[in-house]
Amino acid sequence: MTEAAGYGAVVWSQFRRNRPAVFGLWCIGALALLAVYAPLLSLDQPLLWRGAEGLEFPLFRALFNRLLFENAVDVFFNLLLVLSPIYAVVYRAAWPRVGRLRVLGALALFHFAAFAALAPERIGPFANPLHGSARIVDFEAPGAEAADAPFAIFPLRPYSYRETDPARSVRPPSSEHWFGTDKEGRDVFARMLYGTRISLTIGVVAVAIYVTIGVVLGALAGYFGGWVDSAISRLIEVMICFPTFFLILTLAALVQERSIFHVMVIIGVTGWTGVARLIRAEFLKHKNLEYAQAARALGLRRRRIIFRHILPNAIAPVLVTATFGIASAILIESSLSFLGVGDITVPSWGAILNSGRLEGKLWLIVAPGAAIFFMVSAFNLVGEALRDALDPKLRV
Repeated sequence: MTEAAGYGAVVWSQFRRNRPAVFGLWCIGALALLAVYAPLLSLDQPLLWRGAEGLEFPLFRALFNRLLFENAVDVFFNLLLVLSPIYAVVYRAAWPRVGRLRVLGALALFHFAAFAALAPERIGPFANPLHGSARIVDFEAPGAEAADAPFAIFPLRPYSYRETDPARSVRPPSSEHWFGTDKEGRDVFARMLYGTRISLTIGVVAVAIYVTIGVVLGALAGYFGGWVDSAISRLIEVMICFPTFFLILTLAALVQERSIFHVMVIIGVTGWTGVARLIRAEFLKHKNLEYAQAARALGLRRRRIIFRHILPNAIAPVLVTATFGIASAILIESSLSFLGVGDITVPSWGAILNSGRLEGKLWLIVAPGAAIFFMVSAFNLVGEALRDALDPKLRV
């Protein structure tokens, strides 16, 4: 336990010496905060409304209204927005006694369980605004006119990424619309803000899928060898023969009802070969070392030897690959949306970029292009610094 903590401290100390990487890490954290707190920055629902019926909080009621946030990604981040204060208190109170990783793991399991309960389309009263779960405030409604002193506090920008208005179609940037509007009259700033959720989710989930596949297959191939290694190696060679992007493009085009989760799965099931080869090579090196032989001599089960003893010592290079993979997945999703085979219901940066190309408007090209470049560069900076920090030969 002490050695693991010491090794982590050495890696973090080496990482901190790379100032561009530290800046990239702060940028990733800032993008994550923007994704979580997007409804507080741009939404057409008031934070607070005082009318004839007293004080109401339409925004917080609207966070789980599937007519306003129909995508499960938004439900996940909205749930994180609501529960983040509780998570912060629990984390600060529990981690000194339980440990940071265990606390984070428990909070993650709880969050995914809560998300699984809210993600389906039928989530009780949240699915129907007539049940009172979310109400769009209309200042011209009879109830608003009858109120003695109607009062509303909106987020920073009172626009939703789905709100359309043909009257403001393709407007240039202004004080009202910071990044202008698209052909449907949607606010580009709001779509860019909520597009951060899509890009981060695509990167993390797609990489988690293919890292899991690659680690399992690579570990089996490297540890058992023989016909297991031969079969998995041939499968890897077959997958490598196909151009990855065109394979993804073909699979995405075959899906009739495309969603953001189809894109994640397609990227995940086609990008595992590099991780599998890397883990296989590490297992071939580690399985004959003294600690692995001692574990076998003690009669431990193979599953325990593979995943509890060898894998923790062989996983470090995969962390670097995963960091670069997140940037690559973001580029792939943006490319698919740009080509029109992504999920058209989500505010993808690639879709906004394609809209700018079709309309020939510079503000619809610069904003998403700069955002994609910024996010991919931040992950690449972190990946390069992490690779150097994990390599003992490059430490100073």
